[in-house]
Amino acid sequence: MTVPLSRIQLALFFILLCPVNIIGLWWAVGSPLVMDPNSICRKTKRLAGKQAELCQTQPEIVSEVAKGARLGVRECQYQFRYRRWNCTSHNKYFGKILQQDIRETAFVYAITAAGVTHAVTQACSMGDLLQCGCEATRSRAPPRPPSSSSSSSSSSSSSSSSSGEGVKWEWGGCGDDVEFGYEKSKQFMDAKRRRGKSDIRALIDLHNNEAGRLAVKLYMRTECKCHGLSGSCTLRTCWKKMPHFREVGDRLLERFNGASKVMGGNDGKTLIPVGQNIKPPDKQDLIYSAESPDFCLANRKTGSLGTRGRMCNSTAMDVSGCDLLCCERGFREETVVFEENCLCRFHWCCVVQCKKCSVRKELSLCH
Repeated sequence: MTVPLSRIQLALFFILLCPVNIIGLWWAVGSPLVMDPNSICRKTKRLAGKQAELCQTQPEIVSEVAKGARLGVRECQYQFRYRRWNCTSHNKYFGKILQQDIRETAFVYAITAAGVTHAVTQACSMGDLLQCGCEATRSRAPPRPPSSSSSSSSSSSSSSSSSGEGVKWEWGGCGDDVEFGYEKSKQFMDAKRRRGKSDIRALIDLHNNEAGRLAVKLYMRTECKCHGLSGSCTLRTCWKKMPHFREVGDRLLERFNGASKVMGGNDGKTLIPVGQNIKPPDKQDLIYSAESPDFCLANRKTGSLGTRGRMCNSTAMDVSGCDLLCCERGFREETVVFEENCLCRFHWCCVVQCKKCSVRKELSLCH
């Protein structure tokens, strides 16, 4: 029996109910998210035990999971905006991508697991979830002096100690409880992949999920504020904050560019790097087992939309350049005219009024 949910909650829950594999669930963040919201919690048998339990008892956490999935999708589309495959959310083509063990799928798993970690942790710090809050810091060692600090007045602190140069240090403020977000991401993202311990693809997916979570967890930063009379810094209060999600995306894109190809070991439970003199990938590396298609032409079988009609940079030599993006098919120049707001002024109170200006822009489009 399921707990009655609002229509909005049902729409968020759709992210948990894609058919065969768990990654398909991420891609409910596009149009499928609102296509059939009433089908969501009717099918909780498809979810693992803990997932089904949370679906019924803690919908607010599942709501944050949905937000995290959407956060991951947006970041994926930003990071791949100039590449042949641009992380399109077209569900039919996307499903084909996710059925392959290629680099792009590795990135999708990682950035989505990272997004869920980030969103749930952020919700804890903002007080949006009853199950968690700010990070407990009483047992932590005192913070090291940061390279730079900002002065501020008034703050509360939790535990204190002293460091050199006469400055007293305290953990305080509201640190991000990344451990809670990490565990919830693991609970949701990994559940469907834990069944077949000898499934090589499951091992790859679990590895990439973990790489995404670690891109958040291992890169927490320390923020501090100074307290004291006349701008002095006799006491410093510090707390831990997550990296900005753009930093997480940048870091995972670097891992994508250096991803390791692997194959299954004879025991069916281990992964072996392909190629001689290649070190085994560590926990933060992305891994894959099959080569990617070139994504030049539309192909439903591989999930490629092709690059025909895509905008390119005619002067760039990188992946956004017309030579690479258009797969050497050439490109055409096209002039477009569009309107945008300009000469905006603020009028008291409280209206911003703008004029419309026509803008002419030259575009390079792939043949």
